[in-house]
Amino acid sequence: MAVNVDAASTVRSGTHQAIRRDPDPRRGPVFGQIGLYAALFGLSALFMLPFAWLILSSLKPPEEIYAGGWWPSTISTENYGDVFRNASVGRWLFNSFIVSILGVIAVLFSSSLVAYGFARLRFRGRSQLFALVMATYLLPAMVTFIPTFLIWNELGAVNTFFPLWAGNLFGSAFYIFMLRQFLFTIPQDLVDAARVDGAGYFKIYWSIMLPLIRPALAAIAVFEFQAKWNDFFTPLIYINRQELYTMALGLATMKDEFDAQWGMWMAASVIMTVPMIVLFFLAQRYFVEGIATTGLKG
Repeated sequence: MAVNVDAASTVRSGTHQAIRRDPDPRRGPVFGQIGLYAALFGLSALFMLPFAWLILSSLKPPEEIYAGGWWPSTISTENYGDVFRNASVGRWLFNSFIVSILGVIAVLFSSSLVAYGFARLRFRGRSQLFALVMATYLLPAMVTFIPTFLIWNELGAVNTFFPLWAGNLFGSAFYIFMLRQFLFTIPQDLVDAARVDGAGYFKIYWSIMLPLIRPALAAIAVFEFQAKWNDFFTPLIYINRQELYTMALGLATMKDEFDAQWGMWMAASVIMTVPMIVLFFLAQRYFVEGIATTGLKG
């Protein structure tokens, strides 16, 4: 019995020593994740440096704009006040919101409707027609700018907001492709069940498909809002009246009018950037989910 006890003790002690000698299998992945996050944080900080410099410079008093150093001696909002007093920034922001929101609504409805047709409807020549739609994505925008301008001019829409957003009513090839791939991930059984219950094509699209593709729609909304918000060339072509300027066009005119007042220009740049940052953080969860799941099937 004593021999058995000694043997058991020896086995237990050897087991404890073996356990102490074995490396922790979780240590490698943990250190790897720490290194990954550290690298991502460093790269993010590097990319944020210009924007941080822009914000800090906009908060400097006007007499310190040309002085060296990053940090202002005192935090001053004088540049922001001068921007709203000397330029129509409030009006430009309102115009940009109107154009961007209308553009987002138009492209979401048109692109999702076309994508639904390509993903769920069966008709002859569907693949060839979809290839033709995708070919329009390869066409440079500058090629169609003159004919498009002539069309809007004939319609009397120059110096209005219509040319800035109404073209989205015809859809976007890239967004149609994204939504078509997303629609392929939805089970066909849902569509068949709705057809049995008497739902038509548009009812299925509106009541079933749209709620299920909200992540993809959120991603497209962020993309399109950013495109319309930052668009400079289209308002430059179609808008000549200052009260109709968007923020991008107004910011460009400020450079000519207030060339030496860099503090005001930087404050206006920050004002233009903030709505996009807020929008991304509000839609971040849906945006990431829509990008991650688009194209899983098709």
